[in-house]
Amino acid sequence: MQIRAVSLDELPLLQDIERAAGQCFRDVGMPEIAEDDPLSLGELGRYHHAGLAWVAANAADAPVAYLIADRVDGNLHVEQVSVHPDSARRGVGRSLLDHLAAHATSEGAPALTLTTFAQVPWNAPYYARCGFRLMDDSRVTPGLRAIREREAAHGLDRWPRVCMRRAV
Repeated sequence: MQIRAVSLDELPLLQDIERAAGQCFRDVGMPEIAEDDPLSLGELGRYHHAGLAWVAANAADAPVAYLIADRVDGNLHVEQVSVHPDSARRGVGRSLLDHLAAHATSEGAPALTLTTFAQVPWNAPYYARCGFRLMDDSRVTPGLRAIREREAAHGLDRWPRVCMRRAV
């Protein structure tokens, strides 16, 4: 598996990966998440132009997973990480997170942050195994609070969500 920057012509593939990866939410009683539209090509393009979009590509150089990030309160924030189900459970997501951690170190960011579902096995419990720790409310930064407010407005608070942080 090779991790590299996403190219503009691959942005539609990221949408396909997100749609496929989202289908597993049906199995845990969250069909609304499975049916949620992926980010638009314009939004994905913004991450590409900011240099904050990477893919994990297979031996044929075809993307099988991706990660996009934002700069939030001095940290790099994992906006989305999705792995196609055909490539899941092989350490691909962890490799993307480790790549982002190395990128954060190179630009002097002290940590990675993310928001995620608390009780979905491949969300908060998975991220804890990847070195992320739950943030108590007193440590949630203004930027993370704003993200959580947008998530709530989108209806994601129907299920418990948490903020997590991984020092780099």
